[in-house]
Parts: sequence; C-alpha cells; structure tokens
Amino acid sequence: MLNKSIIHHVSVINRNIEQTFHFYHDLLGLDLVLKTVNQDDVEMYHLFFGDTKGRPGTEFTIFQIKDGVDRTFGTNAIERTVFAVPNEAALYFWESRLNEFGIFNCEIEEYNDSKILRFEDFDGVQLGIVPVRDVNTDFFPRKTREIDLENAILGIDSVHLRVRYPLATSKNMQQMFNLELTKTISQGNLPTLVLTKSNTLFNQEIHIIEDKRSALEVPGIGSAHHIALSVKNTEELSTVEQKIVERNFKNSGVKFREFFTSIYFREPNQLLFEVATEEIALTKEDYVITNFDDIPLSLPSFLEPQRESIERHLYK
Repeated sequence: MLNKSIIHHVSVINRNIEQTFHFYHDLLGLDLVLKTVNQDDVEMYHLFFGDTKGRPGTEFTIFQIKDGVDRTFGTNAIERTVFAVPNEAALYFWESRLNEFGIFNCEIEEYNDSKILRFEDFDGVQLGIVPVRDVNTDFFPRKTREIDLENAILGIDSVHLRVRYPLATSKNMQQMFNLELTKTISQGNLPTLVLTKSNTLFNQEIHIIEDKRSALEVPGIGSAHHIALSVKNTEELSTVEQKIVERNFKNSGVKFREFFTSIYFREPNQLLFEVATEEIALTKEDYVITNFDDIPLSLPSFLEPQRESIERHLYK
C-alpha cells in the first residue's frame, strides 16, 4: 500500500492557460490529470497535473485569471513548491533544460543537507527541484521523448511558507495534522522550521521561513493560491473540521467537490489551507492530444447542465 502524502496538492495562479499547459506538460513533463473549471467560478479554467496515476501528493493545479495584478513579493505567503526528481544527477539535466528554454533559475545550490534548483514559471510562480529523499517507494512519473524516467519529476517534495510568526503556523500544523518539527535550518539569514511525518510519500516536508521584516505579499498572478493537506477519508476530514471550529479559524465548511471532499481555512498567518481527502472519485485519463483546445473539458455531474454556457465563456 502506498504511503499517505502530507501535501495533497498546491494550487497557483497563471494568466495564460495555453502557455500554462505547455510549460507544465511539455517543458516540465507533468501529466495532465484533469482539464476542468474552478467550481467556485466556472468561467475560470482549473488544470490538474500530476504523475501518471494522478495521485494526491503529486498534484499541482493552476487557476487561470486573465485580468489581474502581478503578485508582489512579501511575507505571509505560500512561497515555493519544490518537486522531487530521482537523484542529484537529474538536477543538472533540469538546469540545462531550463537554460535551453530561457527559464529563469538560480543555478544549483546547497540546501537542507542536499541540493536544490530554484526557478520560476513565466508568471513568476516560484518552484524548485530537489533529489527525492524516499528512494524505497514506487514512482509513476511521465516519460516523454525529451525527459526519460531517470530525470522525470516524481511529485511534490516540499512547500516553503514565508510568514511573520512561524511558531503559530508550526504549532497548529503539529496539533492538527500530527506533523513533527524535526530541525531548524536557514534560508539566507532567515531561520526556517522543517516539519514532516514518518512513512509518508516522498518523505514530504513543510518549510516555514520566519520573515518579520518584509511587507505582506500582495497576491496576484504568480501567487500560490492555497496548499492542500491530505486526510485519508471524510471521517478524518470531520476530525480536522472540528479542530478548525475549536480554533475559531475562518473556514468554508466541508465542500463536496465530486473528485474529492475538502474544507478551506485561514491559519494564524492568514495563509489559505485546504484539507482534502485522498479517497478520490477521479478516473485518470491518458491524454495523447497536444493541442490544448482539443482536450475535452471534464465537469462534475452537477455542472453538466451548464456545460454549453461554461464552454461558451471559456472559449470566447
């Protein structure tokens, strides 16, 4: 049985959906899991990428917002999503590939007793690649003509949060999700708390950077919209919901998304967290189409009656 993930998925904001598709699917080699819409705003595309099984822990999703301001750097932000690759040698493959396509990157650096390659997508979404820590798990990456399995992205290794009050975020994540504070490291001159849990997919981590000096992030194009943490099923989700209510956190209440069930809440540093079930009702499609417009739009059953209207707004 596969290990449960800590991080279910991360969702970010891009401006151009076709450019998004080609960057994450073609350049990074992530598999397209689902082409759908934001269920809270059906005029907005929502793309799901992941491994070839579409597993929680590998999913990275993008909302399209055509008109809006660009993100302004600051604290109290979900700062960076870091992907895992099979080994350190793969970092050099990716450094070369990113340079070949003119993608901004910071070259390979030492970080967290390993190495990291930090880079950005075309809208400034902050990303990274590191060698996987969990080498004893079965992986299901997508192989392409240009990216072989020795270099393919496996899933999400970690997420970096930048906040003013790291202990507040850390304490709640430990109490609500049974994470453990394992060490303190540095990002530049800023202390960073590292949280994890044993026997989880990729040995995923949450890195919480303390930044009391920067102004607050102004969200926009290029921001991470939310991070989703995993629970096994709706019973575990109900337990987390109770903890959210006990802490008086602003929340959405439990939402049935058809693909999975989840709840959103704002934690003490006002980051938006989602908690989503790993029990999903999603059949992973094997898309062989490379033209974005030809890929069928998947809708939950309750939105099917609106399909004509939804597609008319999306395609105009």
